[in-house]
Amino acid sequence: MPTNQPSIIGESLPRLRLPEALTGEAKFVADIKLPGMLHGKVLRSPYAHARIAAIDAGAAARLPGVHAVLTPNDAPHGRVAPDMPILDTEVRFVGDEVAAVAAEDEETAQGALGLIEVEYQPLPFVTDARFALEQGAPPVHAGGNLVGGKPLTLARGDVDEGFAQADRIFEETFTTPAHSPASLEPRVAIAAWEADRLTVWKASRGVHMDQRSLAMALEIPHETIRVICPHMGAGYGGKDETRLAVLAAVLAQRARRPVKIELTREEEIVAGRTRHATVTTVKVGVKNDGAITAIHATTIMDTGAYIASGPGVVRRAGQGALYLYRCANVRYDGYLVYTNRPAAGSYRALGAPQGHFALEATMDKIALELGIDPLEFRLRNHVGLEGQPGRRTTPDDQILDSQPVEGGVPFSSNGLRQCLEEGARAIGWQARQRPQGSGPDPIKRGVGMSMFLYRGGPGAPSRARLRLDPDGTVELVTGIVDVGEGASTVLAQMAAAELGVAYDRIRVSAADTASTPVAPITAGSTVTFSSGLAVRQAASELKSRVIEAAAGMLELEPHQLELIDGSVTTRAAPRRAIDLAEVAQRTVESPLEVEASVMPGSRDSVVNSFGAHFAEVEVDTGTGQVRVLRYVAAHDSGVIINPALATNQVEGGVGQMLGFTLTEEIVTDGRTGATLNGSFLEHKCPTILDVPDIEVIFVDVVDPVGPFGAKALGEPPCVGVAPTIVNAIYDAIGIRIHDLPVTPDRILNAIQLNERG
Repeated sequence: MPTNQPSIIGESLPRLRLPEALTGEAKFVADIKLPGMLHGKVLRSPYAHARIAAIDAGAAARLPGVHAVLTPNDAPHGRVAPDMPILDTEVRFVGDEVAAVAAEDEETAQGALGLIEVEYQPLPFVTDARFALEQGAPPVHAGGNLVGGKPLTLARGDVDEGFAQADRIFEETFTTPAHSPASLEPRVAIAAWEADRLTVWKASRGVHMDQRSLAMALEIPHETIRVICPHMGAGYGGKDETRLAVLAAVLAQRARRPVKIELTREEEIVAGRTRHATVTTVKVGVKNDGAITAIHATTIMDTGAYIASGPGVVRRAGQGALYLYRCANVRYDGYLVYTNRPAAGSYRALGAPQGHFALEATMDKIALELGIDPLEFRLRNHVGLEGQPGRRTTPDDQILDSQPVEGGVPFSSNGLRQCLEEGARAIGWQARQRPQGSGPDPIKRGVGMSMFLYRGGPGAPSRARLRLDPDGTVELVTGIVDVGEGASTVLAQMAAAELGVAYDRIRVSAADTASTPVAPITAGSTVTFSSGLAVRQAASELKSRVIEAAAGMLELEPHQLELIDGSVTTRAAPRRAIDLAEVAQRTVESPLEVEASVMPGSRDSVVNSFGAHFAEVEVDTGTGQVRVLRYVAAHDSGVIINPALATNQVEGGVGQMLGFTLTEEIVTDGRTGATLNGSFLEHKCPTILDVPDIEVIFVDVVDPVGPFGAKALGEPPCVGVAPTIVNAIYDAIGIRIHDLPVTPDRILNAIQLNERG
């Protein structure tokens, strides 16, 4: 930690609201019970694609205990998203919403669903994104299966010229599956009306975004809607982008009673939001000495039946190819494709894990075929502090994109080289045995690595409010949602550090549209950076206000005073002081309160986080089983505000993505479109027994743009896991796996194919 930082920055202070979470006192949405609350259930499509020719809900409505029924024929005409009405007469995947009911209890509601008679006209469907792009493929939506009608194309320089300069050209294709975020808390929403005002409690990553979405769907002023998110049972980005809250709101309005809808685990996996499945081809031109002359990556991304956050995900899948390696000639083509599969959406790190997997596995192959150590290849070619070659295209007075394409702009900070070097030392890279997979023993060991970059935190305009309360505590009011990563703790820590007060004197109020300033969603690893800047600015302004007030009380000039350890004191005579509580009491009729608003980012540099991961694996060539023995994760996220929380983020991200790499996949039956593994029994997430010892390294980097020198950390740990492990598997058995997850069957099949030649 830099010596000029407040001592509280860099301390592992206890997480806010942790005791109540550990003791079971924390109230999640599912724990809320309102007077007269009904239970909602959703009827789901048995077809991958069909038109609802007729629907009769009369018997369901007459069932004793049923208070409201909603069908496409009587649903409001608003839209949850541009391609998603509240209910539709066309269903687009097995599990799509057909109708909804609200009843006195869940059993009655479930029974009512069985009484709804639906006449379906099955339609042709498509479950493969590549086939969906072919001429004559069944259209999932009017207008074709390629979202937007054309691919997203981003380029710098001239890739054709770059390939012409190459001594060798490599081209590889990789696939990644859809898989569920698998939050312990399934989606749940409660809606209650009071006259024309609506209150919704829901698991959310952005209550203000939900407020706007509900207003759009229900076609009512957003000021009449209140959205509250209490404790979250993990977010991972995947708790939004569905019809759930809107259906609860409409049912509650019709029943004139509160309604709760809570998804089952199967519904969460099937009808929640998944990670996007991808097919990515990476083509790279290199000189014989390893210098890169051109990179062209193409991703076909399956967004499923609805677009959700797909455009942002397909964009981020290309960032590694565009910017991780120093190269003047790059191109990325991203195809976002509708299919009749469960809809994909936001999931931690969005498309970066898919794109970096393909890129880093390809670069590993290139290094080895050129006879260059994979670490040395990356040390020679990684993007440096100066950024990419080329010319800046963003006007000088505009904030630079944190996912740039252009060259000619530096990074605000770049610790990628330190990550590579320190991670390599920790894993013992230079001391590893060669060749790893030699010998007759069926158990082979290998070591692999990868590197990555990720947007560093700048996001939408951010606000924070700070108020000195009569008891001398400071209330931090923010609209962001702590989705489980500890954002509230880090923001409170920043406020305390800037103010010069103890951490336990900061109280946080958040995630309630009725009492908090408008805030962006908790997404894109932006909260620490963007909200942190707003909190620090508000704290600085409140500190000045407090000192000004105390100056009048002490009959001194403000420049003679400072706020230290919760007291305003004189620089020359420290014994002459006034406590913050006394300042609060004497200003109670005109409370000291400030609200700061910032547009985060930089006009001079790109803000990115970086990392390098290393792993040692063991592969049993007899069973195909892969075991990760050791894992080293080296990260540049600037100054680490709370080391314990930061370490948890990295360990959690690595553990989560072991599933993406080795076991997790949502399996769709191509004949019916049905999801075949809608439970934790078949959708196999890693257990604690599968997670190795993880050594976390934070390199010593201070970002001059971020608050207290900090940058993003929440999502970067997810990016490097798949390529690191797959490269280690290659080191062990000499076979490169191109398709995730790397199940034992895939290992054994690859070995058999290799033996056949």
